[in-house]
Amino acid sequence: MKVQGVVLDDASRRVDPDQVRLDGEPLEFPHGLLVMLHKPVGLVCSHDTKEGPRVYDLLPERWQERDPKVTTIGRLDKETSGILLFTDQGSLVQRLTSPKHHVDKVYEATLDREVTAVMIEAFERGLELNEGGERLQTLPAVLRSLGGKRAEVTLREGKYHQVRRMFAAVGAHVETLARTRFGEWTLGDLPEGEWKELPLPAH
Repeated sequence: MKVQGVVLDDASRRVDPDQVRLDGEPLEFPHGLLVMLHKPVGLVCSHDTKEGPRVYDLLPERWQERDPKVTTIGRLDKETSGILLFTDQGSLVQRLTSPKHHVDKVYEATLDREVTAVMIEAFERGLELNEGGERLQTLPAVLRSLGGKRAEVTLREGKYHQVRRMFAAVGAHVETLARTRFGEWTLGDLPEGEWKELPLPAH
């Protein structure tokens, strides 16, 4: 390993990561990694290979050797597609997933029925969900009709299967679900199954 052309033999020395060269090449994501993936249906957000095809299988294998480890920022269930973020920065995971930081997540759903005013009002109030025998109250969410049986939901939290469970609580079944926005990020023209690097947000 070299720093500004000089071989570094003191492991305790502090250096600028941008100046480090390993085998003649600059370090990859020296200040931390943030990437966006267009997740397809059928993949799990798990590191465990026993759970089936994983979202991590679409990323460079070498990233799983990074320390800190690369992980998803929140999750999408196996049958949900759309925007999924990855990072190796624990503080960024906390910042983007904690409800107190007010980071909106937007989903588009196809339902088995049309959206009604009663559904919209229920989402605005927040809904009680059963979780392990406990009743949990969701934060208010924004539901709007996209026409026909299509709907858009905006959340500021991410409980287990929350969108599907909220619709079930108002008598609707979700047939397809995709996350279209996470905070400031949208998929744009990113093809399904592909990823791209994002700049790390300012602290």
